[in-house]
Amino acid sequence: MISSNDFKTGVSIEIDGDAYIVVEFQHVKPGKGAAFVRAKLRNLRTGAVVERTFNAGEKMPKAHLDRRNMQYLYHDGTYYVFMDNESYEQSLLTEEQMADSKNYLIENMNISVLFFKGDIIGVDLPSQVELEVIETEPGIKGDTASGGNKPATLQTGAVVRVPFFINVGDVIRVNTKTGEYIERV
Repeated sequence: MISSNDFKTGVSIEIDGDAYIVVEFQHVKPGKGAAFVRAKLRNLRTGAVVERTFNAGEKMPKAHLDRRNMQYLYHDGTYYVFMDNESYEQSLLTEEQMADSKNYLIENMNISVLFFKGDIIGVDLPSQVELEVIETEPGIKGDTASGGNKPATLQTGAVVRVPFFINVGDVIRVNTKTGEYIERV
């Protein structure tokens, strides 16, 4: 069990048989009445974000998520195919289950796949990935790191804002949580 007072971003809880992860939370102490916690929760099965209010100290069961190390093999147009590194069984995930994670997947990448009550509910990416820039406007002589930014399309199809000095073919490090450029590799 976990108390609503102990909410942190990334904590997983179970409500009505579904697993939710805390996206945002705010402790509210009104002048009159009891304190409460307002939270945004993402349903790990459907990806839907809901807003719920909990009484301060309200207890909820913690969602027990199993993580298995799997290798991303390929995308067949409909499903993302993963292989269990121990049993070599293949599992399929849909576009909805992948959500924004698909923007940071490279073939043969090892990642943690999340299971809840035996069903795959999503993936847990590393906090940073290195991806190649395949399309961006060319840099102009005199552009500096602090002089603004431009859009760049990465090998996965994701579009990230990068500094002007980044060119096609450069490999960059990207934060998978925020989708922001970190540095050139």
